[in-house]
Amino acid sequence: MKHSNTQQTRRGRGPARRIGRTLAFVLPVVLVLSGTLAVTRVNWSGSPSDPVLTAADTATSAGTPRAVKRAPQEVLRDKLLTELQQQNPGVALTHLQQAVNDRPSLAKHCASIARALGQAAVRVYGPTRAQSYARPVCDTAFATGVAAAHS
Repeated sequence: MKHSNTQQTRRGRGPARRIGRTLAFVLPVVLVLSGTLAVTRVNWSGSPSDPVLTAADTATSAGTPRAVKRAPQEVLRDKLLTELQQQNPGVALTHLQQAVNDRPSLAKHCASIARALGQAAVRVYGPTRAQSYARPVCDTAFATGVAAAHS
């Protein structure tokens, strides 16, 4: 009786064991191949011109590109340069001083922004008129920018 019980148990496990062994062999192969294919589809060059969806996709679900996050000092500089052209350097310098007072972390960038404003003022207003807007915002960085652009 012991012998027939062993045969019955082996017969009951036969197909399940065969399927399990097949899965144990096939599943890792499938996973490796799918992972390899996924890696080959990623755009590693960094140029978003490829229509393939990349790991760091720069498009939103609507298909419009996401704005690249810029540093606060770059945003402020561009805003102030626009104000300088639309209004005058005095307004831009006042807003620069207010921005530095409101966000002290911008203080280390104040001089470079003021120099950029001075250089832009020379291009827009000429050296004499640009110098007339000079004031002690970020020390003498605006005047330094005017002088650098003029020489």
